[in-house]
Amino acid sequence: MAGKKLTCLDCGQVNRVPAEKLASGPKCGTCGARLMPGKAIEVDAATLAKAARTDDVPLVVDFWAPWCGPCRSMAPEFGKAASLLGTEARLVKLNTEDFPQVGAQHGIRGIPTMVAFAGGREAKRQSGAMPAGQIVGWVRD
Repeated sequence: MAGKKLTCLDCGQVNRVPAEKLASGPKCGTCGARLMPGKAIEVDAATLAKAARTDDVPLVVDFWAPWCGPCRSMAPEFGKAASLLGTEARLVKLNTEDFPQVGAQHGIRGIPTMVAFAGGREAKRQSGAMPAGQIVGWVRD
């Protein structure tokens, strides 16, 4: 039985987890952090790059900035969506103010913008604030 590769969002170590164990709270073999946290996690540029390239579970990134009103209003909704999606996807946030080069690299022209990665590639993107239900629907679609 092949496992799913997941990059630890805390230390960046790649872990392999059996698919049937994703819902049972797997932890990183290096640092012990939860691999499927069920909440939106803030990541840095290196962790995002590695997870987007490596992970077998879809990764949804919210590109945001602290000065952006719609970003701040969407933040709790993005967190709720992470909880609702469970093991279907991992939701992370990247602050474009702290990592402007990453926003430029991914062609982010407006925020908030969500980008879904699957199989090491960008699968789709959506700009604008959305409520949790719409985010879940967008991820599942």
